[in-house]
Amino acid sequence: MIYHSTRMSIKPGVAPEKFEEAVESLRNQGRVIPSVKSFIVGRDFGGEYEIAAIYAIEDLEGYWQYLIHPAHHHTDMIGLPLVDKFVSYDVVDDDDPDMAAKIAALHQRRYDNDTELTHLVSDLASYEGSAAPGPHGDR
Repeated sequence: MIYHSTRMSIKPGVAPEKFEEAVESLRNQGRVIPSVKSFIVGRDFGGEYEIAAIYAIEDLEGYWQYLIHPAHHHTDMIGLPLVDKFVSYDVVDDDDPDMAAKIAALHQRRYDNDTELTHLVSDLASYEGSAAPGPHGDR
């Protein structure tokens, strides 16, 4: 099982209705993406982030299906422009020593095939974690 987790801080001045639209889109991902077995989306009280999401996904194939699902893409398009700091990480119960590299490769494959997403991610003030952090692609 892969527990894909994200934590985000929001840029100052974001309209509350835009923030709530993005949070609802995160919840919708959990409801409509078939590979998501369970999820939680809510306020993050453990540090400098305002919102967090965790999605339980069985395997790498399911993770890929999650990454490329239109509901996930929609959240990225409406949500990433609101984000200041972003961190993602994955907790897995698989002993495969190459799991981190395999997960990072899925994210990189996604960036390689989506220029708009790549630009949004590269424009974040801070981006850390398992989703291939740092600038992506040619700018």
